[in-house]
Amino acid sequence: MPDYLRLVALFGIVVVNVQYIAFSALHGFADPVAETPLDAITLWLVNGLALLKTYGLFSFMFGVGLGFLMRSASRQGLPFGRVYRNRMIGLATLGVAHGCLFFPGDILTIYAVTGSILYLFRDWQVGRLVRVGAALLIVQTLIAPVLLLAAPQTPADIVAMERAILTEGGFLEAVMLRSIGFAVIMPFFLVIQGTAALGWFCLGLAAVKSGMIDDAGHPLWRRARRWCLGPGVVLGLVGAALGQWGPPVPGAVLTVAAAPIATLGYLGLIAALSRPPGPIVAQALAAGGSSLSIYLGQSIILSTIFSGYGLGLWNSVDRLTAIIIGVAVTSGLIGALLIWRSRFALGPFEWVLRRITYHGFRV
Repeated sequence: MPDYLRLVALFGIVVVNVQYIAFSALHGFADPVAETPLDAITLWLVNGLALLKTYGLFSFMFGVGLGFLMRSASRQGLPFGRVYRNRMIGLATLGVAHGCLFFPGDILTIYAVTGSILYLFRDWQVGRLVRVGAALLIVQTLIAPVLLLAAPQTPADIVAMERAILTEGGFLEAVMLRSIGFAVIMPFFLVIQGTAALGWFCLGLAAVKSGMIDDAGHPLWRRARRWCLGPGVVLGLVGAALGQWGPPVPGAVLTVAAAPIATLGYLGLIAALSRPPGPIVAQALAAGGSSLSIYLGQSIILSTIFSGYGLGLWNSVDRLTAIIIGVAVTSGLIGALLIWRSRFALGPFEWVLRRITYHGFRV
């Protein structure tokens, strides 16, 4: 199940992120950014089916990863505190570099900060982890719409500067723009996304401690699929429709509120699909294990494709085409990782993170 989860989350994340790499990232949550009916329908589907949901899947997997790291450290007789501290330092280092150089909407920095808080919960029992995780998701539902709708409108000269740099500027100019954007939005994201991320971390860790993550046929996955998938998808699409074509406030509230429900439904659906794969799917799942390299590779390649210093496609294609490009890049990265993993045990960025994580240890 973890392998399927990673693969689905990687494709879901690129569908969302490419909307902020290929087009302006300065519009507000409720701004009408679709210029054509096709763009409007595309955004409606992205916001209704993927926005906030795939981040939930990715965050859930982070909590699962903590549980696996605890198991690994215990087997090897390593001090888990030092290992985990090094891992958070590694994530923060990669996250800041990623946010400044390629994509200001980086999630690794958020994970490093909120993951440090998760360390305090490592010895909690399953029930307590579930209660705190659910409470944090409810808190995000209450505060996120207010903060998203309260964001001030970006001045026209800043919008014009973004357009000029991303269509005609060089790499260093783009890095300056992204670095400023990263510094401005990261505190904002830490509150909105960090609250939900920590909630999903708790639920992921609980799934490891309870054994659910190792049992795709667990009754709770069936219940999540039965009770959350349909309502979560319907509410998400209705909220996205209101945000796209109707009153923005109810749309934002419904979109945020539906996200954890839909994510639980997606988890149940992925559990149902988590069966022994054929040879082709098995290879894709193995490459998807290098999720860090694929996530960072998405931003590196897509920012080059769409920026002026690369192919210069920024704001010059429709949103559906941008999604197709993002999915194609992700598929290409999976293919490249298949070749890479045939010769090396880890993906390139997994190797870097492992070196930082186990620095000073013999493993």
